[in-house]
Amino acid sequence: MPDQYHIQTKLLHNNQKIHQETGAVSVPIHHSSTFHQYSFDGFGEYDYARGSNPTRRALEDVIADLEGGSRGFAFASGMAAISTAFMFLSKGDHIVITEDVYGGTYRFVTQVLTKLGIDHTFVDMTNEKEVESKIQANTKLIYLETPSNPTLKITNIKAIVAIAKAHNCLTFCDNTFLTPVFQRPLDLGVDVVLHSATKFLGGHSDVVAGLAVTKDEELGRQLAFLHNSFGAILGVQDSWLVLRGLKTLQVRMNASSTAAEEIANWLAKRNEVKAVYYPGLKNHPGKEIQGQQASSHGAVLSFEFPTKEMTKAFVENVKLPVFAVSLGAVETILSYPATMSHGSMPEEERLKRGITDGLLRLSVGLEDVNDLIADFEQALNAL
Repeated sequence: MPDQYHIQTKLLHNNQKIHQETGAVSVPIHHSSTFHQYSFDGFGEYDYARGSNPTRRALEDVIADLEGGSRGFAFASGMAAISTAFMFLSKGDHIVITEDVYGGTYRFVTQVLTKLGIDHTFVDMTNEKEVESKIQANTKLIYLETPSNPTLKITNIKAIVAIAKAHNCLTFCDNTFLTPVFQRPLDLGVDVVLHSATKFLGGHSDVVAGLAVTKDEELGRQLAFLHNSFGAILGVQDSWLVLRGLKTLQVRMNASSTAAEEIANWLAKRNEVKAVYYPGLKNHPGKEIQGQQASSHGAVLSFEFPTKEMTKAFVENVKLPVFAVSLGAVETILSYPATMSHGSMPEEERLKRGITDGLLRLSVGLEDVNDLIADFEQALNAL
């Protein structure tokens, strides 16, 4: 698809727009685990569905195009994508990783990779000098997540990539919060971009999926080997659901992000709220960098109450949001990181990262923003 098209057009008009054999405008779901080979001496593009399947391949081609990469890969979950990508590393290697990372990634790095002899150092990724000071002779990877989950810190992607290249390190970036419609890490020099497609890319709370995209062809070849070897592939029904969700990604992200900014500014004026974390706020320390590397502040924000009791009362009084694990759906989702997204993180580590017992994360959906604010107001008044 020509690069001059805006991403909203490319979401609809891409190489998977029309099925070439039938003219179908919806990608066919190929429920086939194996494929007949017409030659004894040479196999076709598809042989066994763990390696590749036409429906999954369609999704992989679309996400690669949207992220500006060479190859895309669809996994059974976001953590399947992240954990498989970590298998680029070997025993004795070292990772520099952002300290306020998703709880599932924290758990994998601290409890799984350590068993394999892969060490790590958590850093404040907003402090580039600290990042560089923590690089060791055996550091092979710098892992970014920006905006971070759940405190919405902003990492300067170009600056971290420059540090990584100077030390011959790979860079991975979790782009779940902003998606390629708002941020394209590969264009900023990142080697591998990762997504929980369960979130905004799928967008409807009906699929669990993960995606990875590489810029470099050789990295793509290596990740393809790992993808097939571990076998944590995305099924064809779920691949189709993500493809369907992608068609409305831009309009969903635009609407939710506009509403999120309005809600963040409203919450910041409420006396009951101790702090609001959102890159679009005037006082957010990462606002300028965010404006340079992304086209929006996103649809996720966090806000903090002084006490756990107030937090509990707010959750029990609010009516519209779903109170649940996850984010990035058409419905607004309210989460409690301390026991949900970061429940696997020890309390001491969680508090060190500002994930307090009073913190709530809000993923804004497609409801009328006035209804959401009215709901939050009555819940705050009930405290």
